[in-house]
Amino acid sequence: MKKAEKVVVGDWRITSMEMWDADYFDMEVPAHITIREDLLGEFQFGLVQGSLDARVSVSAGVARVEFSWEGGDENDPASGRGWMEVKGDQAKGRIFLHQGDDSDFTAVRRSSQ
Repeated sequence: MKKAEKVVVGDWRITSMEMWDADYFDMEVPAHITIREDLLGEFQFGLVQGSLDARVSVSAGVARVEFSWEGGDENDPASGRGWMEVKGDQAKGRIFLHQGDDSDFTAVRRSSQ
């Protein structure tokens, strides 16, 4: 595994979102994004959940993961894309719902894998 991939692998706790407050994003489970060593993973915030497929790059010394995802939004099929930049145990990014909302988010590493 490349060094940049090791930086993004882990379980990330979403701590804030631009579009939704914690009452929504932590509604069912603590909001999170998980990225495994195979660069597949999953996420959930509020009633939105999905499986993701990621790619990692480095720009200006910062590891960046870009991903596509598919899953559901309130039991309706949903898909989209997103990105996350990682600095140490802190991350920031943006998630997009295809033909729907998008939101910035911040996250902290819960554990590495």
